[in-house]
Amino acid sequence: MPVNLVLLLLTTSVFFWGVNFALAGPVLADLPPLWAAALRFILAAAIMLAIAAYRGDQLLKLLRQHAPVHLLLGVLGIVGFNWFFFHAMQQTSGDNGALIMATNPLLTTLLAALLLRERASVRQLIAIPIALLGVSVVITAGDLSRLAQLDLNRGDVLMLFANLNWALFNVATKRFMPKEAPMGNTAWMMVMGALILTVMALASGETFTLPGAHAGFALIVMTLGGTILAYLFWGMGVRNLGAGRAALFLNLVPVFAMLVSGAMGIAPTVAQITGGLIVLAGVTFAMMPMRTRVAA
Repeated sequence: MPVNLVLLLLTTSVFFWGVNFALAGPVLADLPPLWAAALRFILAAAIMLAIAAYRGDQLLKLLRQHAPVHLLLGVLGIVGFNWFFFHAMQQTSGDNGALIMATNPLLTTLLAALLLRERASVRQLIAIPIALLGVSVVITAGDLSRLAQLDLNRGDVLMLFANLNWALFNVATKRFMPKEAPMGNTAWMMVMGALILTVMALASGETFTLPGAHAGFALIVMTLGGTILAYLFWGMGVRNLGAGRAALFLNLVPVFAMLVSGAMGIAPTVAQITGGLIVLAGVTFAMMPMRTRVAA
């Protein structure tokens, strides 16, 4: 697969995840966290299965061959991450959460080196702190002294576990996700995650209510873009580029979230623009050596 296409897929994924930040508010206004996550992946899994079947993917064969992989990736990238993330955000600040998740490229790089023997390039190691600096500028509004004022609490510990789940998901995707039939395998991963999330939502005692028109529209957009396309493109990008390099793109999530907010009428500040440019510089610097074709 051409490198430029891989980079485009990863950029598109994190763009949709940035959009999710703007869409999460309306959805959570009508649905409790577990039901919001469960419904999102139930819809996504159903659509993905339908598309994969239409494309001719041998879904039952894929399930028989790779069910343990589907379950592992569903637990790490869907159930584990979403459970820890939503509960963390109920107990910590957005600044704390964003800063902790900004360390994911570093954590993924370390795990990829340890578990996959994936060597990080010098440019990649230089780019990680540059991108982290840019994210810090964005979330502190340019006042880095605010980092010293962040108080760690139980929510921060939960966010650390969310961060760990996503880093392990990146590594497991690179190591175990089958290269054939990406649509069908991603669909089964979502089915596994959706089933477990639904059971957890039922067991939690949270009351399910049908979302209103505004929340329903936000949920559909989140499902189509921030779930189906984002997970599919991300998996393809990680398999081709490597877990460590792909994780660097996660630093673009707050940048895209800022741009989406600007498009919705909330103008970005000078600090946000500056931080965004620093993040872009770091990611671009890390990708510069990738001039050859990567494995298809």
